Amino acid sequence: MSNLTRWNPIDEFENLLDRYNRHFGMVRRNDDRDGMFSRSDWAPAVDIKESEQCFTIEAELPGMQREDVKVTIHDGVLAVQGERKREEESGDEKHHRIERVYGSFTRRFTLPDNVDQDTISASFKDGILTLTLTKVEPAEPKAIEVEVN
Repeated sequence: MSNLTRWNPIDEFENLLDRYNRHFGMVRRNDDRDGMFSRSDWAPAVDIKESEQCFTIEAELPGMQREDVKVTIHDGVLAVQGERKREEESGDEKHHRIERVYGSFTRRFTLPDNVDQDTISASFKDGILTLTLTKVEPAEPKAIEVEVN
């Protein structure tokens, strides 16, 4: 008697999804019982707006506190870094499904020449980080006269 293997399109789809997610740095967790994925790095969604006076960057950071987020500026690049920590299971509670992404993230933004890097301000409320980048007049190029001998 031969063994029959029943074709399961869901298994085939999960295999394809595995390969796709490995390509983009996502891997299956070893303790994963229901096919969910985890990522060591993630990128929070941002909105970037511009008015006559400033640029505004709003980043969605649900479940995070302002202490979990760091904003830095170096060589004209604004970096937003942080980590969203996963809740550990306690003895009286069991997680059945984890769909939110946890881990560290970094988002970098190259600042335009007309941003005053000394006046950038940040606020954090209801899981939204708001960065305000005040505009200044860009420095005019300085002409240097070259003498010909």
